[in-house]
Amino acid sequence: MTRKIPVACTLGVASLAAQRRRWEQLMSRALTARDETPDGLRLSFRPEAEKELRALVAVETGCCAWATWTVEPAAGVIVLDVRSADEGVTTVRSMFTADQSAGRTSASSPGREHRESRR
Repeated sequence: MTRKIPVACTLGVASLAAQRRRWEQLMSRALTARDETPDGLRLSFRPEAEKELRALVAVETGCCAWATWTVEPAAGVIVLDVRSADEGVTTVRSMFTADQSAGRTSASSPGREHRESRR
């Protein structure tokens, strides 16, 4: 029998807000691409963002066990693959939304979906 992990974040309110700010800052300065995958999302970053990206992913891995977070270097970028199943796929995609009006991708909502998932 496979154990299903609920789509919820274990961070408290202050930690969640701090994590969201860190994602927003990283994505505004280093995100180069956002691609939806069948089981989640792939984000590409400038190579100089690797240390901060890995630090953010370390937090996410601990607080959001319902998703798999993988960081790997690839052809001049650092790639973050976030994978999940069922409702987790939608949640992952909504955590890192594309801001169409600005013509670029932003992390306007990391954590917001986490909070809503707790209800």
